[in-house]
Amino acid sequence: MPSHDQFTHSTSSPNKLVYMANQIGMFFKAQDVETASAKIAEHITKFWDPRMRDAILAHLEAGGAGLDPATRRAVELLRAPKNAA
Repeated sequence: MPSHDQFTHSTSSPNKLVYMANQIGMFFKAQDVETASAKIAEHITKFWDPRMRDAILAHLEAGGAGLDPATRRAVELLRAPKNAA
């Protein structure tokens, strides 16, 4: 069985994280962008390892290639609390 670090490494490549985040976004695509984005951000906050969240934030800072609009907005929302403090 893979260790936690091996699992995190295998799921933390930017392409894999973009794919995973966009898949979450697909679930909420029937909703308006702001509602969907809030729910995507909530899901990522609840269920993603902090290192995965840090990696998707770093990907956004590097341009966010491949993120769908609602997913991109969700990742921006994840960044907001750190800047507000």
